[in-house]
Amino acid sequence: MSLDEGWFDGWVGRGRAPGGSGAVQVVVTGLPDGDASWQVRVEDGVVAEVAPGSVNGAALTLTFPATIAAAVAYGETTASAAFMQGRMKTAGDLGLVLDVLAAVDSRS
Repeated sequence: MSLDEGWFDGWVGRGRAPGGSGAVQVVVTGLPDGDASWQVRVEDGVVAEVAPGSVNGAALTLTFPATIAAAVAYGETTASAAFMQGRMKTAGDLGLVLDVLAAVDSRS
């Protein structure tokens, strides 16, 4: 299963206010070309920006294995389920986790 990088672009504008704010580092491991990172900026509970690359001083880091990230992207599971089942690792501001999960899971 592959991961369409456009999935991350679809996060912009998703979420719910009021909420937390901060820089989030998303790392997807085990891709065919190695691990990849994205910068996600959350403002008041809503994803404001996503760009490839690393964040210095991220408030939160989310790490997904490629298979789990693809399953979330294709609607086979939710980011919330991956988090609750321990299939997604987190480090940093756990309050911000809930805002990011709400944004990812809000796809229509």
